[in-house]
Amino acid sequence: MKNLLLAAALLAAVPALAQTKKPATTKKTTKTTTTKKTTAPAKKTTTTTKTTAAAAPAAPAPAPVPLTQDLAASGLREALTTGVTKAVQFASEPDGFSLNDDIRIGFPPDAQLVATTLGALPGGKFAVDQVTNLLNRAAEAAAPQAKTIFLDAVKNLTLTDAVALATSSQKDAATQLLRKNSEAALTAALRPSIVQSLDQVGAEAAYKKLIDRYNKIPLITPAKTDLTDYVTAQTVDGLFILLAQQEAKIRQNPAAQTTAILQQVFGRK
Repeated sequence: MKNLLLAAALLAAVPALAQTKKPATTKKTTKTTTTKKTTAPAKKTTTTTKTTAAAAPAAPAPAPVPLTQDLAASGLREALTTGVTKAVQFASEPDGFSLNDDIRIGFPPDAQLVATTLGALPGGKFAVDQVTNLLNRAAEAAAPQAKTIFLDAVKNLTLTDAVALATSSQKDAATQLLRKNSEAALTAALRPSIVQSLDQVGAEAAYKKLIDRYNKIPLITPAKTDLTDYVTAQTVDGLFILLAQQEAKIRQNPAAQTTAILQQVFGRK
């Protein structure tokens, strides 16, 4: 009986003991570390196709215009016209003759003894130099009148073999042809202008005074006092010299080929 009571007491104590004793609970904390994955955007590779255009072949130079007889004649007249214009312009400037050693007019050859003789006398050299300067002034004053006369001669110039003339190695071939065909007529046409200019600048009077002084020297052969023919010839000669120089420039210097026709005829080198 006693044992039964003890067993019953033990059975009753078990639930209470179970309720009193809390089992230990271990809370497991799991730390989750999230690693942020940075995904770099894919690099966009752009493939640029460089298209190199093939260099276009250089355009061929245009073929030169054939040098016909008519073209050569036109080019020669153009060169002479341009040359006359510039030659007259240079000759007409102050000292255009007197300061240009190529065309400066000195004492007439048949009056060289006059210049030498009087130049040795007191005041004679000054008088001789004064007359010389006046001769050049007369030529400079008459030069503008020569332009029309020379240009008319250029228009009337007959060019029978213009191609050979245009391609000639002679630098003043056209000028020489103009001179050969027209010098006498040009001289005659310019003479009245020289007479007028000699009088205007006082050259005729100064020269006559000088000759009169010379002719008074004992035992001296009298000298002539006329200057017209001499100064006219010297003026025409000076203009032809300047014209020849201008023609040479046109033939040799592209910068002087100032018109299309001059380039076509003389710019073929």
